[in-house]
Amino acid sequence: MEDKLRIPLDYPSASDRLKALLSLTGSPVAIRFLQSREEVPAGVPEQQGELRHCQMVNLARKEGKVFYAPSERHLCAGGAWALGIRPISTSLRTGEFYFKLGKFASYAASMRTIKRIPHVEEGTTYATLYAPLEKTPVPPHVVLVIAPPRVMLKIAQSALFRTGGRITSTFSGIQSVCADTTAQTYLTGVVNFSLGCDGSRRFSGISDDEMVVGIPAELLGEVVEAVAVVTMAPGSK
Repeated sequence: MEDKLRIPLDYPSASDRLKALLSLTGSPVAIRFLQSREEVPAGVPEQQGELRHCQMVNLARKEGKVFYAPSERHLCAGGAWALGIRPISTSLRTGEFYFKLGKFASYAASMRTIKRIPHVEEGTTYATLYAPLEKTPVPPHVVLVIAPPRVMLKIAQSALFRTGGRITSTFSGIQSVCADTTAQTYLTGVVNFSLGCDGSRRFSGISDDEMVVGIPAELLGEVVEAVAVVTMAPGSK
């Protein structure tokens, strides 16, 4: 099965423009859901050792690494489930996991939250591929940007630039990078902002003054063009 965008985009140029216009300290991260071993691009290495999805995002963002990660390389059970790589664990499904972490007042409150977490259908993802946007070997499904709130403001304005309206984001303070901004964006095709969760801040280098946004690949070109306008607008800070 050939899965590619009908309207091609110059990803190195898009990355360069975003980094320059938004003063990003790292690269936008291209993520692709690979559905089979045959979809792994030639020459792209497999991640060695177990890491969380958010940690792998940071390797692409900060260190410029390009790689893919099948199930056995995903350390976080919640992230692997949200990305469609593994079935949900019993402790997640019942609410036990996040209750024991002190996130909720009861198993039930935790369970209700888990039931509303966006997740790709179980077993449909063979592996996830990560790359700095400028180096992506294949068209991504989602592009993540991790940056301060001022940058998120410009991306929000850019998302509304053509048609206007309101930004509606969905998040729950957990699974910010895997569920909120990767799975959610992939499933809906809508830009989604998240605050960054405790796990991603603890393990993946997201600083206290940064947020996360997922941009569907289909909208990336439009967002990049709008960023160039809104950042230079007379009313822009």
